[in-house]
Amino acid sequence: MSTLKTILVHADGTPQSAVRLRLGERLAAAHGATARALYAVTSSLTRFPMALAAGADIGPTLVELDQQRRDAAHAQYAAAVDPRRVAWQEVTDLPVADMVRAAFYADLLLLGQRPPGPTGAADVPGDFVSSVILDSGRPALVLPHVLLEPVLPRRVLVAWKATRESARAVTAALPLLQQAESVQVVVFDEGEGIRDEQPISGYLAAHGVSATLKKEVALEHELGAQLLSLAADAQADLLVMGCYGHGRAREWALGGVTRTVLASMTLPVLFSH
Repeated sequence: MSTLKTILVHADGTPQSAVRLRLGERLAAAHGATARALYAVTSSLTRFPMALAAGADIGPTLVELDQQRRDAAHAQYAAAVDPRRVAWQEVTDLPVADMVRAAFYADLLLLGQRPPGPTGAADVPGDFVSSVILDSGRPALVLPHVLLEPVLPRRVLVAWKATRESARAVTAALPLLQQAESVQVVVFDEGEGIRDEQPISGYLAAHGVSATLKKEVALEHELGAQLLSLAADAQADLLVMGCYGHGRAREWALGGVTRTVLASMTLPVLFSH
């Protein structure tokens, strides 16, 4: 029986939101879970605090703009999923804090990679994904902005290192790994040799996951790109890895590998901090 029971999907006004919603619905059906969409965006007044200086009439205009954004996002939600299977909830103004609070009661978050260009800043802060992952402590499945159609993961690459973050990522991913067709675990020699990593194979086997173990020599300062290249070579449709950061730190404090993957990912990545 799957331990994945509650899925929280971040909804906003971007086209990628519909992809996240559809995947949330499919994951919920596959695991007997419940899915909920949380519309969490920055209000226009917060984005443009000096706008009120233009005159008292601007306030109602900004409120109307926010309502139009909300209506468009809700219409996209209603067209993407069955509202009976994916509930809708909305908050505005403080998307990071609101998402973090809701995340405490979810087994898995579905977030989206920041789209390139100025449109990427329209709904949430630039550090939204990293902040939610680091502040909530919950596992997050982040979808790349280039993904057009969600698929349930069948070929999974796990980046393993004997750390708290990796252990949490693997544990969070177990329901997905148990339903995958193939699982490959990659460990890297970062200059100190590779320790005996057979225990991770045994741990996965104890949970019904048969995995192959792959050992690689880490490329200095290029480990993130190397990891994405290995995922492409394996034709993986999911990468599982630990997310390294410090406390309430934001993107600047994330480890270099995490930053690279978040910036350059072309496949879904399950992160856990």
